[in-house]
Amino acid sequence: MSYANHSQTNFTIGQQYQELLGLVLFSILSVVPCCVFLFINGTMLFTLRSKSVFRETSRYVLLYNLLFADTVLLVQSQLLYILAACSITLTYPVCGVLTMLANLTYVISPLTLVVMCLERYVAVCYPLRHAAIITIRNTGMAIIVIWAFSSLNVLIQVLLLLNFPFEDLQSLQMRHFCGKESMLLNLMSDLYDKAYTGFVFVSASVAVTCSYVGVIVAARSASTNKASAQKARKTLLLHLVQLGLSLSSTVHNPLLMAMSKVLDRILVVRIQIVLYVCIIIFPRCLSSLIYGIRDQTIRPILMNNLCCHSLCVSVTVKAKICIITS
Repeated sequence: MSYANHSQTNFTIGQQYQELLGLVLFSILSVVPCCVFLFINGTMLFTLRSKSVFRETSRYVLLYNLLFADTVLLVQSQLLYILAACSITLTYPVCGVLTMLANLTYVISPLTLVVMCLERYVAVCYPLRHAAIITIRNTGMAIIVIWAFSSLNVLIQVLLLLNFPFEDLQSLQMRHFCGKESMLLNLMSDLYDKAYTGFVFVSASVAVTCSYVGVIVAARSASTNKASAQKARKTLLLHLVQLGLSLSSTVHNPLLMAMSKVLDRILVVRIQIVLYVCIIIFPRCLSSLIYGIRDQTIRPILMNNLCCHSLCVSVTVKAKICIITS
């Protein structure tokens, strides 16, 4: 009997060790891509501010706004992921600030994509009026409207959240991990969030699709630059894919909650990490990949900045090794 109990104990410890090892390995697979993409996004942001041609061209100003919002959201998502992985719970005020920041930047991406698609539509369909319509001043006004619209959404969510009777709680310490769903504390907040998200993404999808169709129609015209129209069509198609990936992130948590009811906990954690990388991290880095590879103006400067950063890191490491060995 003692031998059987000892064997059972060893088996349990071994199983727990394997589960812990698997969790650590999968966590590394999620943290490393996030750090890599944050480095690329940061370098891309620096690149877009390093030359006057980027600061004075509407398309690149919009790209900077898109990348900035995506990078902030990526940092916030990774922070919440690390807190959840370490089993750290927050208070409602702290979690509220983090989720409202996420809500602020989350809608910036689809709205900026819409403006970028409209800019490409004007460039192809109205090339003679493009310089008069798409100016830095008009672009700045569009960005201000985007941030104001998103800020209004956050303000409404805060007002709805304040209706919750926090004074009836024994403690402001949360029982669950911080997340968007954790702060939807009443039915009205939940309904508003779903309606607002649906409205934004349906409107953005219609606008991007109409721009795409307009460019296709214009490409068949004899007076249109075929090469420019073809490039714009591919760009709009990629933006439509970006929009779809951003929309898929809204089903991330509900999908995990449904799977947690029928699957093993360790399997759910592994699926969560895969989904996190595919539909949370990757869409936020797609802009850097699209423009960093396809845009002939950005690509050489971006590659130079990436190589310089890598060279600086290599030189620093070698210097530290020399100091240690000496």
